[in-house]
Amino acid sequence: MHGMSATVREAVFAQLRDFGLTTIFGNPGSTELPMFRDFPADFRYVLGLQESVVVAMADGFAQARATAAFVNLHSAIGVGHAVGSLFTAFRNQTPLVVMAGQQARSILPFEPFLYSEQAPNLPRPYVKWSCEPARAEDVPTALARAFFTAMQPPRGPTFVSVPVDDWDRSCTPLSHREVSITVGGDPSLLARAAAMLSAARRPVLVVGASVARDAAWTEVIALAERHQAPVWVSPLSSRNSFPERHPLFAGFLPADRVQIVARLEGCDLIVVLGAPVFTYHVEGEGPHIPEDAALVQLTDDPSAASRAPVGLSIVTDLRLGIRALLEAKAPARPAPATLVRAPRVPPDRLTDRYLLQQVAALRPPDSIVVEEAPSSRGAMHDCLPMLEPDSFYTCASGGLGHGLPAAVGVALARSDRKVIALLGDGSAMYSIQGLWSAAELALPVAFVIVNNRGYRALDEFAAHFGLATLPGTHLAHLDFCALARAQGVEAVRVSRCAELDGALRMAFAATHPVLIEVCVED
Repeated sequence: MHGMSATVREAVFAQLRDFGLTTIFGNPGSTELPMFRDFPADFRYVLGLQESVVVAMADGFAQARATAAFVNLHSAIGVGHAVGSLFTAFRNQTPLVVMAGQQARSILPFEPFLYSEQAPNLPRPYVKWSCEPARAEDVPTALARAFFTAMQPPRGPTFVSVPVDDWDRSCTPLSHREVSITVGGDPSLLARAAAMLSAARRPVLVVGASVARDAAWTEVIALAERHQAPVWVSPLSSRNSFPERHPLFAGFLPADRVQIVARLEGCDLIVVLGAPVFTYHVEGEGPHIPEDAALVQLTDDPSAASRAPVGLSIVTDLRLGIRALLEAKAPARPAPATLVRAPRVPPDRLTDRYLLQQVAALRPPDSIVVEEAPSSRGAMHDCLPMLEPDSFYTCASGGLGHGLPAAVGVALARSDRKVIALLGDGSAMYSIQGLWSAAELALPVAFVIVNNRGYRALDEFAAHFGLATLPGTHLAHLDFCALARAQGVEAVRVSRCAELDGALRMAFAATHPVLIEVCVED
């Protein structure tokens, strides 16, 4: 097709095919319809019932495939509905190419019905790049730039607004291109970091989500074992980056400056791998690291490097950077103390801790957990350890509504692994219509609802501000089984410990989506 004239629609679908973007996530509107004339047989359209669900499904799909996903939204209202999920995708560093419909160019000066004013500005600042091409024939070029920008570290969403009358216009298709997107760190700085690590007496590692994104699981384990360095998970990390039953696993850092310093007290070098320095959730004063410690950060995000308050920061692909650190020798060091494990939870009360302990005991060994149950995060850390690479996903933004549809997207991408969606009752209600997509696609996701009848995480966080009671946090008379069945998903309610194991075994073995509503005690 190169060198010949084609319609914008033909050129765009050829590009999408070239980029491997043959799955389109969307919720259709009138300003996109001409794009889908003569829809190619080798493409599939994944329907979500609301645009925030659409983007979250694409987010999970892209993360699980480790490449970009394509999203089609409807004008201003569709993008507006999706902005919360775009914010999460931006914080997740998920590569998405978002294309939104726009009214016809000829009537834009008259502010027509269903148009988008200043369309490129609507999703900002939560996209890496955004445009509405000046001419119809520029749409393929804009799409190419959107794809390559989305894939360049740090990855993230991009946005292209396309007027409805562009699709049938003529253009010259673009030729195939390849763009190198892997960034290697400065060799001299990596050598300095390696020397600092070799000279340290009591080093520790802090691992974050980019270790998982850059597939550096094996390298991190080798680095920790070579230096007998305890490994902490960075605050609020959205991926698992180290086996949580390894003898060198030290635990999870809180998003609190004072507590981080207390946890790291006694070390003389902190090596932060694929994480910010640090993510905080509450105010704090004083130093960011212990007084006698130094810090080295390896990150794929230049902005994370620039805002780190202390230490030496090196921008690099994590696998390449950690391999450079592995080239240095390590002195003999004694093994650190082993982390004390939480005691086994007895089957006397159906608490979230008991639920998560049984999920850990019964889930398939290669299963993936997609989590959005904030008030049960501590229980999960204690009772549901992540042992294999690419086995845990949560949202990096802190916003609710991501987990349920993201689990659908992960399952769509990873049919070889069982997906377990671990969801709070409040979280699930932000995107409950994602169950319809799971049923429509016949995906064998096990949706586990931790029903504590409220926004319990807010009740717990209120203590930080000295609040005894909060309005608007109690969720009475929700029936998740009825909500699931109404959308075509089998469901069962569990209210006693004796009922739990059978329900979990059934859901984990099912070849279709199943929802388990677990009514936990306080």
